[in-house]
Amino acid sequence: MSFPRLGLIALLFATATTAQAHHVWLEQDATGATLYFGEFGHNLRETTPGYLDKFVAPVAQRISAAAAQPLTLSKTAKGFVLSGTAAKGESLVAEDARYPVSERKDGDKLVRSLYVPAARLVNTFDRQAPHFTLDLVPTGNNGPDGVEVQVFYKGQPLPKAKVEVVTPFGWGKDLRGDDQGRLTLSLPWKGSYVLEVKHADTSAGERGSEKYDRASYVTSLTITQPEGLPALPAAPAATPNKMN
Repeated sequence: MSFPRLGLIALLFATATTAQAHHVWLEQDATGATLYFGEFGHNLRETTPGYLDKFVAPVAQRISAAAAQPLTLSKTAKGFVLSGTAAKGESLVAEDARYPVSERKDGDKLVRSLYVPAARLVNTFDRQAPHFTLDLVPTGNNGPDGVEVQVFYKGQPLPKAKVEVVTPFGWGKDLRGDDQGRLTLSLPWKGSYVLEVKHADTSAGERGSEKYDRASYVTSLTITQPEGLPALPAAPAATPNKMN
């Protein structure tokens, strides 16, 4: 089914969601690639001094068909600049596996929670293999209905995973994967989209000498639609948060 342009825009905004939590994502342009922390759909990029200082030691790689190459990250006022970019068919990945374990009281019990933020950027819709514990990748199975992506957890498809799709101008939508974690995205506007998936694992574990009671994984995927409706203006930049 096709819609006139204004009708399509009205339909998309009628089904949009606005809720979004903090996450990391990657952006790449002619000047380079940067890892940001904040809320993509709200044009919020945390800074230093501020919430960006929560990151301990993020690491990044450029993945090609031949190999994975480590990249260095340089901290700036608004993010971490990568030492390289992704050429066509390559992807960038970044993760902070040393993000601090948080503690909270649940009655008389102390609950320790592991948080693992990760981000991937691709510049084509070709198939990509999972890399992170929780990952979201294109499958290469694309057609007239859109672009297919798949969610993996520990290398296996994650059934019924919920994925949030967000644009720079604030439009967002929640989608649910099938039994194999697959879902098809309609990308009507030109430009960048950030997809986010979350997964909570209530199994206790250890990270080095640190013990935790549960783990929360949040992974984003940045993709670019080269054709479609002209992108709307980005939302006004939100004010970064300051550390207490």
